[in-house]
Amino acid sequence: MPQPLMPKATAVWLIEKTSLTFEQIADFVGMHPLEVQAIADGEVAQGIVGYDPVQNGQLTREEIARCEADPSARLQLLESALPAPRSRSKGARYTPVAKRHDRPDGIAWILRYHPEVPDSVIARLLGTTKETIQKVRDKTHWNSANIKPRDPVLLGLCSQSDLNAAIAAAGGAPAPRPAEDAA
Repeated sequence: MPQPLMPKATAVWLIEKTSLTFEQIADFVGMHPLEVQAIADGEVAQGIVGYDPVQNGQLTREEIARCEADPSARLQLLESALPAPRSRSKGARYTPVAKRHDRPDGIAWILRYHPEVPDSVIARLLGTTKETIQKVRDKTHWNSANIKPRDPVLLGLCSQSDLNAAIAAAGGAPAPRPAEDAA
C-alpha cells in the first residue's frame, strides 16, 4: 500500500486536526498505534510540524469525515495526478580492478557455451564493450594467449539469475555447467 509523504508529520496533523482513532491514523501512515499514541501524548515528535494531507492532495475532507463517523473505516490515499517516476536503469556497473582481468575469460565462456547470446547482451551482462567482445571472439585481444573460458558467475562478474535470463532471452537453454579444470 502506498504511504503518504512524511508519515510522522502527517500523523501529527491528523492527531491535532481530526478526531480519528489512533488505529486509523496508524494504518494510514504505516506506523504502530502505540507510536501514534506516543505522538498524541507528546512523548515523540515534539518538534515536528504537522503536514496537511488535504492541502497536498493526499486526502479529501470527505474521506476524513467518513472515517471520523465510522471508527472501523480506513483512510484511503488519493491517487496522485502526477506521473509515477520512472526507475532509472542501472547503467554501467563498476568492476573492481582486481576482477577486470577476469572479464575476457567470462566473455570467452559465454561465446563458447552460448554463442546465440548477442554481443549487446553480453556487454550489458558483464559490463564490457562490443569491441572487447569482438577482440576476444577474433582472438586479437592483447592478452588472448592467456584467456581461458571461465564461468562469469564463478568469477563474480554477474549473478546466475542474470546469466540464465540473458540466455533464455536469446533463445537458448541453459547448458549443463562444465566441470572446471583443477589446474
